[in-house]
Amino acid sequence: MGDRSRVLVVSEDTYLKGDIRNGGLIEVFGYIEGSVTGDMLIVRPGGRCYGTIKVDGADVHGDLQGQIFVKQLITIRASGSVTGDVQYGRLAMEMGASMSAEVRNVPPTISGDLDLSVNKGQSVRITLQDLSALDPDNEAHELTFTVSKAQHGFVTLSSNPANPVETFTQADLERG
Repeated sequence: MGDRSRVLVVSEDTYLKGDIRNGGLIEVFGYIEGSVTGDMLIVRPGGRCYGTIKVDGADVHGDLQGQIFVKQLITIRASGSVTGDVQYGRLAMEMGASMSAEVRNVPPTISGDLDLSVNKGQSVRITLQDLSALDPDNEAHELTFTVSKAQHGFVTLSSNPANPVETFTQADLERG
């Protein structure tokens, strides 16, 4: 990580109890108890981190316990142990790693302006600026939208505008 102003190192002889907000790289050799929010959490061998954890990525060589939300990849190393309620984008475990958790995959996120208006007798293309989904666990063709409660109109694919559809995928949106 190039921005050294957003690096927090908790050394072996440090006991930190409280909240860490907007952390960049958080590297734990010692002990943290509380709410931790940041970009990347590294719990080193012998390091312990307990509480509510919300980070983009985690690399666990020590102990991590609590309400854990890792948006992207959580890696549990052979010396690592994770316990608690864990939500993640992707999971990697080395042989010998320990995990005792209520594990849930991170659900997809929906974005876009989510506002589309069509004048009577006209049509409009749904673009990625209108609607988009992202899920680190699934490819675009696996992310399916369902059309429901369409009133006075219908949704079609540009490749076959005469046939209404009840579902379409993120890949369909990406193809226009």
